[in-house]
Amino acid sequence: MSTPADSTPANDPGTGGRLPLRLVQLYAGLALYGASSALLVEAGLGLEPWNVLHQGLAELTGLTIGVVSIFVGAAVLLLWIPLRQRPGLGTVSNVFVVGLAMDGTLALVPDAHALAVRVPLMLAGIVLNGLATGLYISARFGPGPRDGLMTGLHRRTGRSIRLVRTVLEVAVVATGFVLGGTVGVGTLLYAVAIGPLAQFFLRMFAVRRAPGGSTVVAAGQPEGAILPG
Repeated sequence: MSTPADSTPANDPGTGGRLPLRLVQLYAGLALYGASSALLVEAGLGLEPWNVLHQGLAELTGLTIGVVSIFVGAAVLLLWIPLRQRPGLGTVSNVFVVGLAMDGTLALVPDAHALAVRVPLMLAGIVLNGLATGLYISARFGPGPRDGLMTGLHRRTGRSIRLVRTVLEVAVVATGFVLGGTVGVGTLLYAVAIGPLAQFFLRMFAVRRAPGGSTVVAAGQPEGAILPG
C-alpha cells in the first residue's frame, strides 16, 4: 500500500476555511483505500506491493491482514525518527483507519471462488483504490507512513524518488511472496494503472480557496503530491 507525501501543512491559514471538507476527504479516502485493498484480497489475483508483505506476515503470524497493516505502519513510522520526518494527522490516521477498514470489508464481503466474480472484484479494487488515493491526497494532512519513509530516504541518500520507491517495493513484494503473499496479474495491473487513476481522481477531488473565500475544484495536481504507481 502506498500513500502520498504532501508539502502543505495541515494548519495552513489558506486551507482552514475548508477544514471540514478536508477531514471528510481524509477519512473517506482512507476508509475506501482499506476497502479497495480488501477487494483485491478477495479477488486473489494479486495485491498491491505493501499488502503482499502484509498478507505474507498475516499467514506467518495468524493475525488478520488489517492488524498486520497497522503494526507494519506503526513500525515504519518509527523509522521516521532517524530520518527526521514529521507526521501529520493523515499519517497517524493512515496507520489505523486503512487496516480497520480492510478487516471490516473482508468480514462483510463473501468469499469469491469463480473467476467471473474475482476479475470484476480485482478491477473494482484497483479503480476504487485510485479514487481513494485522489480523495486523501487532496485532503493535505501529511504523507502516509510508507511514502514518508520513501521521501525521507530520498532526502537522506540523494537517490531519486523512483529508485528509492522501486527498491522498497521490490523488497516488500519479494519478502511478502516468500512468506505466502499473493503476487499475480492484479499486482502488475495495479502497478500500471494506479498512477493514471490516482492522477485522474486527484484532479477531480482537489480543492483550493477561491479569491472570494468559496471552495472550488482545482484543475491541477496539488503541489508536492506524490502519486502511487
